[in-house]
Amino acid sequence: MRSSIWNGPRAAERLAEGAALRESVFDAADPACWLELDTGIRRSVRSSADGTWLPAWQRTERGRTLADAVRRGDALTDPQLALALCHQDGRIRKRALARTEGRPELLPLVVLRCADWAEPVRDRARLRWAEAVTVETAVALAPLALRIGVRHRGDFAVGLVDRALRSADREALLPLLTHADRTVRRFAHRLAVEEGFLSPAELARSAAQDSDTVVQGLCAEAALAALAKGAADETVRETLLGARNPRVRSAGVTALRRDGQGERAVGFLGDRAGVVRACARYVVRQLGGDPVEWYRGRCADAVAVSAGVVSGLAECGDRTDAAVLWALTSHPDPVVRARAVSGLRTLDVLDVRRLRALLDDPAPAVVREATLALVPSARMVDDGWLLERLAVERARETRVSAFRLLTAQGGIVRLRAAVALVDDPDDKLRHWARQSVQRWHPTADVTPGTVEVGELFERARHLFSDHVLKRRMWEAGLRA
Repeated sequence: MRSSIWNGPRAAERLAEGAALRESVFDAADPACWLELDTGIRRSVRSSADGTWLPAWQRTERGRTLADAVRRGDALTDPQLALALCHQDGRIRKRALARTEGRPELLPLVVLRCADWAEPVRDRARLRWAEAVTVETAVALAPLALRIGVRHRGDFAVGLVDRALRSADREALLPLLTHADRTVRRFAHRLAVEEGFLSPAELARSAAQDSDTVVQGLCAEAALAALAKGAADETVRETLLGARNPRVRSAGVTALRRDGQGERAVGFLGDRAGVVRACARYVVRQLGGDPVEWYRGRCADAVAVSAGVVSGLAECGDRTDAAVLWALTSHPDPVVRARAVSGLRTLDVLDVRRLRALLDDPAPAVVREATLALVPSARMVDDGWLLERLAVERARETRVSAFRLLTAQGGIVRLRAAVALVDDPDDKLRHWARQSVQRWHPTADVTPGTVEVGELFERARHLFSDHVLKRRMWEAGLRA
């Protein structure tokens, strides 16, 4: 059985039966298992004067309680000592720690006790850990030490791991650099950067390949520093430029100017990521180029235009570029159309009639962008036109957009739209509409006594109790 232990007493029973810690009870490489074992056993402990409340696993083969066996100095196996190290009585934990020398299987529990709440236990555990820590044990128990490092007084074990690994060679650190836990990888890479264990090429590869953004940024900055000092060749820069992560690519673009290849930054002006485009614009401007004109020229070419180019024009252009963006809202590529609409919103260009027409676009991304642009001015959109787009035969994205804009208009328009969808076949729309009806209250623009409000509430009567419906009608100036 190699899985997390969620049942402390059951794990304790297996240990008392002689099950080996690393073979039969749980996955010893998983820090969570040790934490669950520790917590589970301590919470399961019972005590009484005669021991009658104690479960069988807390007795030794001589019939004594585990606590008495520890006090008397009886010979105990590793599994029994593991139970004692997790005992709720701090005096038992302290005595058990004194007997862990020469028992490497118990070191994970020693590390746990380094953050024990009881000072005598904590002090003895720290002394034992300081005596036992080597490069091998530091590598093996670094994940556990880092896991408890966030606890109050949990930094001691991590400090010894850090000290041991700094005195090791780079080969010892390799397992931690590729560990599945991102916290471990962050720790290992930070140490490797500070100690210079990784070459610039290795730093660049880690920045390009690691899935954690902290590791990516740390390694990218270190690789850039190596490039600045002339300690790295061009393969480092090329690795950064080819990375999938935008932050790493932007680091490579930044290095182009320093390496005398600033003209290559033009090729990144249309990158899919905004941070890369921004870095490319900076480099181009430093060389006297004009990114805006480059974007305008590309956007005028239906073949050369791309989503990144459209976004770039919106990021550094002005409202005079709106005509170009409007033209791109009919481009055959839906991503380009969506970016064009987003660009118009960025430039604060509003044409309700033209944006409204985009709610019927077959691409959901275009509809979403048009909706975002229209929401602040929702009251300017004809509610009758929007109500027509709630029809079941319309595309779902169009229906969602229409309901969102009708809801943003507020007042009786919001109630009218919500009641129209209270029995809709679309589960999410129906749920949203019912919630909207139940939360509706008359606003200042709803004339008290409006007959339509009463009719709409009557259609949605099943959503309210009689008492609540009566209060809603009373708020609207009507009688239930």
